[in-house]
Amino acid sequence: MSDRVLQRLTVTPEQAGQRLDQLLARSWPDFSRSRLAGWIRGGEILVNGKCVKPRHAVAAGEEVVLDTKWTARADSPAPEAIELEVLFEDCELIIVNKPPGLVVHPGSGNPDGTLVNALLHHDAGLAALPRAGLIHRLDKDTSGCLVIARTPASHHRLVRAMKQRAIQRKYLALIWGHPIAGGRINEPIGRHPVDRRRQVVRRDGRPAITHYRIGKRLAGGTLLEVSLETGRTHQIRVHLAQIRHPIVGDPVYGRHGVPKGLNEDQRAAWQGFGRQALHAVELALAHPASGVPIAVSAPLPADMAELIDRLAVSDVNDSP
Repeated sequence: MSDRVLQRLTVTPEQAGQRLDQLLARSWPDFSRSRLAGWIRGGEILVNGKCVKPRHAVAAGEEVVLDTKWTARADSPAPEAIELEVLFEDCELIIVNKPPGLVVHPGSGNPDGTLVNALLHHDAGLAALPRAGLIHRLDKDTSGCLVIARTPASHHRLVRAMKQRAIQRKYLALIWGHPIAGGRINEPIGRHPVDRRRQVVRRDGRPAITHYRIGKRLAGGTLLEVSLETGRTHQIRVHLAQIRHPIVGDPVYGRHGVPKGLNEDQRAAWQGFGRQALHAVELALAHPASGVPIAVSAPLPADMAELIDRLAVSDVNDSP
């Protein structure tokens, strides 16, 4: 991939007085603030052709120029030979089908064995991109379509497309109970005030909108087709729990036990499903270089397909 990065910005009167590093973090969100600060200190970001410090207070009309080469971070995760199911690939992007159980990013408790490690083995050049080129993420136990940029230009365009809601994502979710019809959930989401690992609906949260429609009615539950207007952490899981139809198997926002009216085989299948039954089934976007529409779909993982099959009966008991 091309290793050159060139960005320009002219400071507006409304932006005057801000710290340079803070302004650039907001203006160029596909670069981390720490990387931007490093470029400023290294003279790869100049203001009116001069070196400044990250805390430099910008003035209206100043020209900010970034001219550098991508280099892999010294602390980049190690490549690992983890199998990837590639749904689409060219020199600009990759779309993969993430299996359930695979963590996306290395972190506390998961220093390796992640999707990022697999991607770096697939393409070592991704080490120079923010988050190895990942444009969005899925929870560990959610499966399905994920898009990864392979060049700085594609990364910038895809991040912008995601923010502008120009990347369509469709999910399949197996939920408790039987909603009468589809609907729209417009409830703000924020972090739980005590349990920082959870998200909740709260008045001061960030706007979040989820659409859902009935896909298939099953014994004890319903298969929903879900689409997102926004992309908040745990959004689908939180919103469906909010309308009292949580996702089957969700260990954080779900219910315990099994619904009434299931036969022995169905009860065993329901109880044995050890993760949230959520799958990113379709993804559609404009190619970041050519603009040509791309649409991919990811087949259901075997465990979720089997659960749906075992719950599929002609006479559904609607007991709660």
